Amino acid sequence: MAQAAPVSGTASTSGSTDVFGAQTHTIAKWAVPVAAGLVYGFWAAAINRDTGAITGWNVLFGFVCAIAFAAAYIGVRALAPMMRRELHAVAWAAFAGCAFGFLYSQTDATVLRSVFMSLAVAVGVFAVAFYRYYTHEDAAGKAS
Repeated sequence: MAQAAPVSGTASTSGSTDVFGAQTHTIAKWAVPVAAGLVYGFWAAAINRDTGAITGWNVLFGFVCAIAFAAAYIGVRALAPMMRRELHAVAWAAFAGCAFGFLYSQTDATVLRSVFMSLAVAVGVFAVAFYRYYTHEDAAGKAS
């Protein structure tokens, strides 16, 4: 079966792969940290509860963790893009390491084990983030 050849000038050639509008990005800018914070807070509260009864203090602990996580996420997301690619990767690695380390410390693990586990997570996040920023940004941190 024959296919029609594309006619030049009729297709959009802007090169943009963004399929969502500005309103969707604005909603996601706030919905993602809130949703991630709620999941993190629920997870922290569940670990802290350790199969015991759900109490008011446990619920409060979960909400405080959710607010702290969401605030840190928003802060890193706002500040990190203004940094050079190395510091950009370090910021996300520190955030991920701290977030994981706090959750891991809720399991009654020793402080040293929590620190070493969170360092392992932070190193992994740094490696992935640095690679991503190194291949997608110039030395000044501008997207290429």
